[in-house]
Amino acid sequence: MKHRPLVLIVEDEPSIAELIAVNLQHGGFDVVLAQDSVSAQRELEAVLPDVILLDWMLPGQSGLSLARNWRKQERSKSIPILMLTARGDEPDKVAGLDAGADDYITKPFSTQELLARIRAVLRRRAPEAASDRVAVGALVLDASTHRTTFQAQELKLGPTEFKLLHYLMTHAERVHSRSSLLDKVWGDHVFIEERTVDVHVKRLRESLGVAGCMIETVRGAGYRLTSNAAMLSARPAAANAGA
Repeated sequence: MKHRPLVLIVEDEPSIAELIAVNLQHGGFDVVLAQDSVSAQRELEAVLPDVILLDWMLPGQSGLSLARNWRKQERSKSIPILMLTARGDEPDKVAGLDAGADDYITKPFSTQELLARIRAVLRRRAPEAASDRVAVGALVLDASTHRTTFQAQELKLGPTEFKLLHYLMTHAERVHSRSSLLDKVWGDHVFIEERTVDVHVKRLRESLGVAGCMIETVRGAGYRLTSNAAMLSARPAAANAGA
C-alpha cells in the first residue's frame, strides 16, 4: 500500500483545522491535529510527521517561537514547516522564513494552493540523489551521507540550505538568478517569492561561517559560488552584505 504523507496541523481555530484536515485527507494525506504548542510538541514526540502546517498565532507560545525551537531539536530540525498566517506583509514573511519555515501561506488560501505548496516542500525535502562527493576548494559536500565540511570541520546545515549549497557547488563559478534558483532548488512552481532565495542564502552563509564568503552576490544578476581563494581572506561581514 502506498505511503500517505502525514501532516501535523497546528491550528487553534477548530473550524479552520477541521476544514484543512478534510481537504488534506481527500488530497491523499493523513493528518494529526494540535491546537497549541504543548499538544503540538506531544504529537511530534509521538510520531514524526512528513510536514508541519503551523499557525503563526497560537495561545501561549507562538508559532514563530515554536518553529525556532523545532529547528534546534535534532528530531524535528529537518521536517518541512509551512507557516499559516493572516500576516501578509513582507517583514512578517521574512520573519517566518528566518524562524525556520520552509514556506509561507497567507490566509485565506485555496485548497489547491495549499495542496500544491505541501507537495512542493515534500518534493524538495531530500537533496538530489548523488553518490559522489563534490568539492570546491576546502568546502566539501557529500550528498550520500548529507554531510558538509570546510577545512575538515563539519558544518550544520538545514535541509533547504543543504540542497541550495549542493546545487551551487555542482554549478560553481556560474551566476544564478533568483528565479533560476527557485526553479532548480525549490521546484518548478510559482508560489514562492524570489525574496525567499535571499533569506536562505543569508542563512546558508551564516551556517558556512568563514566559508560563507565563497557565495558571492552579483548585483543585478544573482548569486555565484566561487573557489577564488582570495575571497576567503575577506571579512565575513563584508561577504554577507547584499544578501
